[in-house]
Amino acid sequence: MSNASASIINQPLSKQPLSEQQKSILLAATQKIAPSWPLDQMIAVNPFWQMREQRIEQVAANLGVLGSVHLQMPKQYYLNLYQSGAISQAALQQASVELASDLSAQQLTAFLTQQDESVHWHNIADLLDSQRDPHKMAWRDEIIHQISQFCAAHYQELEPLLRRGDTSKQLDLYRHWLDVTRCNKGLSIVMDEPGLHQFFAQLPDTHEALLAEAIEAFSLDNDTLAAYSHALLLDVNGWASWVAYLRWQGDLNQQPNDEMHQLLAIRMAWDLVIWRYLKAQLPIHFAQLNVSWQREKAQLSSMVQAYQQMQRPIWVWVKAAELSYQHQLNQQLQNAIPQPVVAPELQAVFCIDVRSEVMRRALESQHENIQTFGFAGFFGLPLEYQPSPSELTRPQLPGLLKPVIRVTERSDNKGEKAKLNLRARWQSWSQGAPSAFSMVESTGWLYSLKMLKQSFFAKGEANPVNRLSHQGDWEMSAQGEALSIADKTSLAKGVLHGIGLTSFAPKVLLVGHGSHSANNLHAAGLDCGACGGQTGEVNVRVLAQLLNDQEVRQNLVSQGVVIPEGTRFVAALHNTTTDHIDCFTPSLSDAVSNWLKEATTAAQRERAPLLDTSLENATDEQLDKALIKRSQDWSQVRPEWGLANNAAFIVAPRSWTRQVNLHGRAFLHDYQYQQDPGFAVLELILTAPMVVTNWINTQYNASVTDNSKYGSGNKVLHNAVGGHIGVFEGNGGDLRIGLSMQSVHNGEKWMHQPQRLAVYVAAPREPIEQISAKHDNVRHLINNEWLYLLRWDESGVIERFYQGQWLPQ
Repeated sequence: MSNASASIINQPLSKQPLSEQQKSILLAATQKIAPSWPLDQMIAVNPFWQMREQRIEQVAANLGVLGSVHLQMPKQYYLNLYQSGAISQAALQQASVELASDLSAQQLTAFLTQQDESVHWHNIADLLDSQRDPHKMAWRDEIIHQISQFCAAHYQELEPLLRRGDTSKQLDLYRHWLDVTRCNKGLSIVMDEPGLHQFFAQLPDTHEALLAEAIEAFSLDNDTLAAYSHALLLDVNGWASWVAYLRWQGDLNQQPNDEMHQLLAIRMAWDLVIWRYLKAQLPIHFAQLNVSWQREKAQLSSMVQAYQQMQRPIWVWVKAAELSYQHQLNQQLQNAIPQPVVAPELQAVFCIDVRSEVMRRALESQHENIQTFGFAGFFGLPLEYQPSPSELTRPQLPGLLKPVIRVTERSDNKGEKAKLNLRARWQSWSQGAPSAFSMVESTGWLYSLKMLKQSFFAKGEANPVNRLSHQGDWEMSAQGEALSIADKTSLAKGVLHGIGLTSFAPKVLLVGHGSHSANNLHAAGLDCGACGGQTGEVNVRVLAQLLNDQEVRQNLVSQGVVIPEGTRFVAALHNTTTDHIDCFTPSLSDAVSNWLKEATTAAQRERAPLLDTSLENATDEQLDKALIKRSQDWSQVRPEWGLANNAAFIVAPRSWTRQVNLHGRAFLHDYQYQQDPGFAVLELILTAPMVVTNWINTQYNASVTDNSKYGSGNKVLHNAVGGHIGVFEGNGGDLRIGLSMQSVHNGEKWMHQPQRLAVYVAAPREPIEQISAKHDNVRHLINNEWLYLLRWDESGVIERFYQGQWLPQ
């Protein structure tokens, strides 16, 4: 080590602590990252949720500058839509007016053919990479790789990698990283920078001290500190999203767990090490770096303003594409003739998931007296499921909520339950990062036999908990105490009121849903998001038992709810990959069984061209076999399209939309405001299902507009991290979040058109205004244009609610 470097390392370090204002700024920066749920509980998340209090254009500008993130499609995409007529002239004109654009249609079209300027912020590592010897490892690449590999090891608790025998004494995130990194002399070799590893020795032992030292060394004022901190977290956005998930769960369970400051300190420590290394070893290069850094900080504010100004015309095109869809949908809705079912012979309650829209139409087309309903997929049951006597539990409700009821079974599933731990251990090894390849190599010919078996005798894989027979009676408890009949009655009444069930057919199907695929790390993402990334089987079985309980029914009578003695609730599951509906009871009439079978065929026929054009001319039997085979094929990267191309959320009586083909693009939630005198149900819909549909819609949008940051890339290259934490694309880089390319693109075109959700609500103006004023989340989503909220009334009038005003459409 040179004398210069030794003097830098040994010089007294500043002990100036973080000021209260700096702490506040850092806290705000660390709260800008949205959580990402683990693979076995995968649900869709709006990756911009933590910034919903800002306008979408401002968020796009900030992220565009700080992380080169894209919230819109490339210009050519909108030009193609316009030239094909998918963006109408009327929609373009309306978008121009709403966004106060002074550009003509010709100027807007010319804008789409112009080259974009490069306007984005550079962290210290980026500034060095722009002039770095191309034969050397890029600073950014090594930093992300090193932090990511460490986080994978830390959160997997792989003792050989952690160098610790007693994980109960494991250090906190920053301290553990520092301990491991200080021992890694290979960093100097990898980066071809002699003595680099020695500069990690002088980093402070606490993350607070590190942040304080870096702020002083980089001369960060408050504005720059906020932006710089956010930019650093965007460098490791995948792991930041995992840490945000741990924070979310900690807050949900009143057990604070926020390591985001420590992750930020780890990323900032790398910049500080580089800074000090260059200052000691390469003073000429350091002088150049310092000049570039000072210029970068000085230009930050103007960068964001320039980016936002540059993006103004593209937002006109974004809105024009969205309005073009809305104009067509408005016409369909206004021209529809309500078709109520007066004497239902069969009722079926489905999840609001867009895939059920196709199945509901198919089922309703079998008979005029078949009535379907749309309701949140967890059926209003705030459950967690525990296979007794196992200690394993899993949530069966949206990630926004905390379970308050635990359900177990009285039946004997000991044989299956005994296998859960063994299977879990096998999966932990076979899916650990980066063990997907190493496991095959280690098991050798044994694993090759398994692969051959999967090829010729395909069999879908699912969460091992789903393999339990679920044949027994369900026990429901809260805080260790069994629910009383009064509790069950109250729960049942709330569910029926929320669904809108006031009259009852002889058979009422409660239809949960789940997917079926093989060799799919993101399989849970195709199951029910409302059920915490699980199938809805447990929820519908529990609810069917609850509503069939004679004692509960007797108590409901005294509360004004009369369920006829002949009515039977039947639990069922919709397999969204094959469109089969399996009922968990044999007591169905031939008519009902035939209706379900024919509905399956109709739904399969509608979806077939989107999955495989060769299936269009197949017979019904051939099509059914092909879809079943597809669901069991371990090499199939597109078992189904999930919720791709979702675009609308309609909160209205089903009779209003029964004759409308919504092409599997709309979430449908039944609602009749006349049955909701206090508008409590409407308030629940706008604060929960509307938020969930926004999360789904925005995840799909972001996975298309910027798959490199908010999508997970090529699923063929995926390796699981920690069995369930997430995936790497290959064996390194940042943790990947969001959807794979194969989930949104068929190899030739996008299967999801990114556009903000259009929410249609059939309710009076006043309650909508009051609910928006009462709830910040609702108001932010509407006023900051994260979605469109439209009101649709009986006369066919559709108007938009925005900034407290009602705008004609």
